[in-house]
Amino acid sequence: MKPQPRFTLAATTLDAPNPLELAQFYQGLLGWLVRKEEPGWVEIAAPDDSAGLSFQTEPLFTRPQWPSTRSEQQMMMHLDIEVDDLSAAVEHALALGATVADFQPQADVRVLCDPAGHPFCLFVRTGPSA
Repeated sequence: MKPQPRFTLAATTLDAPNPLELAQFYQGLLGWLVRKEEPGWVEIAAPDDSAGLSFQTEPLFTRPQWPSTRSEQQMMMHLDIEVDDLSAAVEHALALGATVADFQPQADVRVLCDPAGHPFCLFVRTGPSA
């Protein structure tokens, strides 16, 4: 039997009407560096060069709706971002151009939307692994 080939997640890619603008938002949010930039495509990564985020132009981009409805573009995925101070992190994200989602399903998590409308969650890890 053949050994399983190695798989390494390199990046998660978000569609956007303006990938550079969205990359700059996440660069400011996460403090990551640009790994690659070309027309219609930008990659950012953590300083340790682990898996990053990529952004690509989608000319037919439609902002996702959070929470989902049957009649509008549904969220297909979202990012969970651990922070050490939830209120300070929300304030920082808002200053960069995020908006707070109207629907907040959990008291200890904040759902925000990036400038293109992708929902993302900020949370402080609690419990034994904190």
